[in-house]
Amino acid sequence: MKKNSAKGISVGRIAENRRAKFDYLILDTIEAGIILLGSEVKSLRLGRASIAESYATEEFGHIVLVNSNIPEYSSAARGQNHEPKRIRRLLVHKKERDKIFGQIKKDGCTVVPLSLYFNKKGIAKLSLGIAEGKKKVDKREVIKKRDWNREKHRLLKSNN
Repeated sequence: MKKNSAKGISVGRIAENRRAKFDYLILDTIEAGIILLGSEVKSLRLGRASIAESYATEEFGHIVLVNSNIPEYSSAARGQNHEPKRIRRLLVHKKERDKIFGQIKKDGCTVVPLSLYFNKKGIAKLSLGIAEGKKKVDKREVIKKRDWNREKHRLLKSNN
């Protein structure tokens, strides 16, 4: 993540949903634009956002991001600030939108945000994952594999 001391984050990751990869099996990823207000962009440039409990859904034929938290920008003029947990519209191509709608309705998939970042041009983007929920058994298996790999590395390190 590149930082400019005067302006904050200009390129790089702002927020990441680490829990999504543990709770869901990610089938496909899509990059989406996000419609933001000026005070929201300034707050994001300071690196302040949370997408941990958010999800994307369909509303009036558009894909929207629900329950994401972008705190108010402290230096904004009175009356010019935004609501921190407002519903934000996402911008995707028509084919991608139809694909997402089909998978939500037919397969019962969920659309979860994976990361929020600024691209090389300085535009805020959201990486969405089309996902299926994991069962408890699958989660336990992931934990077992992770623990075994840690133990294996410890044993190899101690032998050398």
